[in-house]
Amino acid sequence: MSSSRTAGLPARGTIGGAHQSLRDQVYLEARERIIDGRYPSGRRVVERELADELGVSRIPVREALQRLESEGFITVQARRGAFVAPLGPAEAADFFDIRERLEALAASLAALRADRDGLRTLEKLLERARRAAGSPRRARELVSIHADFHRQIVVMSGNPLLQDLMAPLDGRLRRLFSLTSEPTDGAVMCGEHERLYAAIREGDAPAAERIARGHVAGTREAAMRLLAAAESAARPA
Repeated sequence: MSSSRTAGLPARGTIGGAHQSLRDQVYLEARERIIDGRYPSGRRVVERELADELGVSRIPVREALQRLESEGFITVQARRGAFVAPLGPAEAADFFDIRERLEALAASLAALRADRDGLRTLEKLLERARRAAGSPRRARELVSIHADFHRQIVVMSGNPLLQDLMAPLDGRLRRLFSLTSEPTDGAVMCGEHERLYAAIREGDAPAAERIARGHVAGTREAAMRLLAAAESAARPA
């Protein structure tokens, strides 16, 4: 790859900071396009086209797609190429089965092990979410904040193995939020997160576990309904 192509990357505004490796920048950009729906399920991702669009050689694109495949964002079909992995009711059901149990455990442990810094981080995320919930134009930001709130609880669990298990689910959670969030969800989600935060702050592990489980179950019901409707609408008449 020529130096001029590499030098032009950050200026395009589509790739991450220059301190990241080129492979990581391409990976993060492609991942974000899948998460926020710009690359919908089933879309073919052509290595050459993405390389040309981002102004890079095909090598970092190939490496990024391999990483996305290992994380479940991309599927590769023999002699056909790479496609954005589906996220319909079946895939979401598997995701929620895991998420409900692990997030309930994380909340319970966070209530037992929360420190001042962790609680303050949750408070700041709640404050940001309240502000964003009042503006439809900040829907994407709100999705990111809610995902960060859940990730912070996992961090506060103080269990490195649980953090390792949950890390691969983070991007899928953001993608699911992006696909299934509705304009009226913001206030409801903030209220549920505030109750969960209160239980963690009070050190009430059983309550935190119960609230977390109920929160995920409610999210599951709404998401499955929307995904099923989208899947039905996409079927040929």
